[in-house]
Amino acid sequence: MQIGIAGLGRMGAAMAARLMDVGHTLSVWNRSADKAKPLTDAGAKLVATPEDLAEHSDAVITMLTDADAIDHVYNGENGLLSGDVTDTLFIEMSTVRPEVSIALAKVVRATGARFVECPVGGTTGPARQGKLFGFMGAEEGDAELAEPILNQLCRRLEHVGPVGNGALAKFTINMPLMIYYQALGEALSMARGMELEPERLMDILADTSGAPTMMKARAPTVAKMMKGEDTPVTFDLAGCIKDLQSMQAEGQARGLSLPLVERTLACMHESAAKGLGGKEAAMHAVYWSSK
Repeated sequence: MQIGIAGLGRMGAAMAARLMDVGHTLSVWNRSADKAKPLTDAGAKLVATPEDLAEHSDAVITMLTDADAIDHVYNGENGLLSGDVTDTLFIEMSTVRPEVSIALAKVVRATGARFVECPVGGTTGPARQGKLFGFMGAEEGDAELAEPILNQLCRRLEHVGPVGNGALAKFTINMPLMIYYQALGEALSMARGMELEPERLMDILADTSGAPTMMKARAPTVAKMMKGEDTPVTFDLAGCIKDLQSMQAEGQARGLSLPLVERTLACMHESAAKGLGGKEAAMHAVYWSSK
């Protein structure tokens, strides 16, 4: 299938590489064209505008930073919806509030195109391997069209209802994980008095009932962070803060009390103010452990 991808950050680029591996022909667009080079070197076609991307694609996947970026890429000058996109399938995979996806779906469907939202759980490694967890919000017919593509990106794909529910599901599964980073930092501060080697301490923590699945794989990386070693960034603290802010805003709109989200967000703002915004999100726990 001819697939277009708009947004070549860490996740978008990893998903693009995965889709090429399984045999799709790709066109790509990114605001900073230099990010496309690894993909174009592998055979993807770089196009000049989002409009060009939609024109040459049967399906378009977008993985963008926030609601403003989505509005610009879809509705801006030479945007995805500028030309004739009748029957084109748009799969929006960014992490944004439900109201953003719902409003976008109406605009896309008014052009005669199809729309599915599918934010995902997982970072660049699972994205590259096709092992994400997808939360699809869509009408039944659109979901059926998107499933063959999304099943090549996801180890598990759940159709959780209409557009908007995908975003709610993503918030639901990410909220405990992001709060865990704060809990881990406080636990590590408690453990300082034992003077255990970071590798041993993290191995112990990862093997307990309090550890999320993520810790089974990430514990060695956190141990390296504790020793001051550089580690690759798969999901940065700034992204974590952005998502928590969206969760907080959604909670307020729904009249929900989310005190742990509020407190974790305040603590992460402190870490970001120390220059950790561009670091791996788990670095927040390491910073907090040394306070």
